[in-house]
Amino acid sequence: MIGDFTHPHFAEPHWLWLAVIAPAALILLQRFAGWRRRRQLAQFADPEIMASLLQSHSPARRIFKNALLVLAVAGFGVALARPQWGETTESARALGEDIMFVLDCSRSMLATDVQPDRLGRAKYAILDFVQRHGNGRVGLVAFAGQAFLQCPLTYDVDAFREALLAMDDRTIPVGGTDIGRALDEASLALEKNDRRKVLVLLTDGEDLEKSGIAKAKALAEKHIVIYPIGVGTAAGTVIKVTNEQGFPETVHDPEGKVVQSRLDESTLTAIAQATHGSYHPLGPVGEGLTAVRNQVEAAAEQAESGGQRKSGIERFHVPLAIVVLLLGLESLIGTRRKVRQIGESQSA
Repeated sequence: MIGDFTHPHFAEPHWLWLAVIAPAALILLQRFAGWRRRRQLAQFADPEIMASLLQSHSPARRIFKNALLVLAVAGFGVALARPQWGETTESARALGEDIMFVLDCSRSMLATDVQPDRLGRAKYAILDFVQRHGNGRVGLVAFAGQAFLQCPLTYDVDAFREALLAMDDRTIPVGGTDIGRALDEASLALEKNDRRKVLVLLTDGEDLEKSGIAKAKALAEKHIVIYPIGVGTAAGTVIKVTNEQGFPETVHDPEGKVVQSRLDESTLTAIAQATHGSYHPLGPVGEGLTAVRNQVEAAAEQAESGGQRKSGIERFHVPLAIVVLLLGLESLIGTRRKVRQIGESQSA
């Protein structure tokens, strides 16, 4: 109700300068225009002729019109400052969470200790997560020795699915596993807004650059939560890739030894603890991502039921209506008096 004048304030008080400076500038402009007008008229005719020509002109009406314009400009500045009085209570609702999936596509993800392989199992689990999770936006970052944004945050599940299914071990041409670089790229893709920000890291945890934990601690200061998902088994297995002839080939290190890739849960657990997230192994059918989805949705429900929020009631329409009324009144008032009024003033 307009009659409720509790807690009067301006939502954007910096616009009040317009309600002061603009009217002052308009008054100076009006005075300058009046001076120029009198000077031009003085050059046009002598004082006696000018007096007869200006008999119908009403200085009082012009002053009144100018005053209406000044008040209208001041009222416009007040409207821009968004005056508010009275209060309304509404439920505080969360905007939804932005979830950025960070998927390891290095050669170690081709290990087959989970079926069909680590990368394939992770991709299927992500698709299931996105299809069951209906709130907020999702994005995708792929990484190995480098990291690149594959899909920016979007509500378009089909576009996300296409980007995810197109990923393979050749998506990132630089070999290795740099978790820190991946987390940095994912954090840059998150927008600065009031949404909850979640990174879901899917990897076997073999952080060859040893930068993941330090980067996670830095992201924790930005209130970004990381949920690492371990893909693979602690026992591990050898890595096989398809050679140029199309046959599977076991990967060897520079010394000629067969590369055995194992899940590094200690690194992933440390990353989760640094950002107040939680670590989960992916599991044979994606149970780890299901647990993350349940935690994220529970946190969102808790934020939505977080209580009541009071806010001021917008009243900018009041000064704006006054501005329209003043401008309309100014346009209806002329600066000429009626001839009868002139004769009566002269006889008096």
